[in-house]
Amino acid sequence: MWTVTHRRETSARAEAIFARYADPASWPEWDAGLERLDLDGPFVAGTTGTMVPRGQDPLPMRLVAVDAGRGFEDETPVPGAGVVVRVRHQLEPLERGGTLITHTLTIDGPAADAVGPTLGAAITADFPQTMAALAACAEGTLAAR
Repeated sequence: MWTVTHRRETSARAEAIFARYADPASWPEWDAGLERLDLDGPFVAGTTGTMVPRGQDPLPMRLVAVDAGRGFEDETPVPGAGVVVRVRHQLEPLERGGTLITHTLTIDGPAADAVGPTLGAAITADFPQTMAALAACAEGTLAAR
């Protein structure tokens, strides 16, 4: 297994951030690496869908866990790579106000140790920018792209 975590604090409330998570049509507004995300149902655990990264083939995905206002976890099997990529999106209200956003990527499967460092670095390279844009959208300081 291979894992990496990124964190960012924001003045936005957890509910405002979760509202962005729960609206897949808005994801390209804060995730420049994503062309679109199409879900086959509501934003609840077990719902499947298709993630289309910019310039790449569509990938099947599934919502593994959804905790309204607190976060969610999704998983995407990577065809032919022998791994499953899971991303946990967690929101923790801060005592002084605002929210700590934590995105943890885990790569698991028979080839995780071999492909994890390269694949994981490629997937998470834009996490800081994506999380900053997510925070700005939730704060109302970023216009739609």
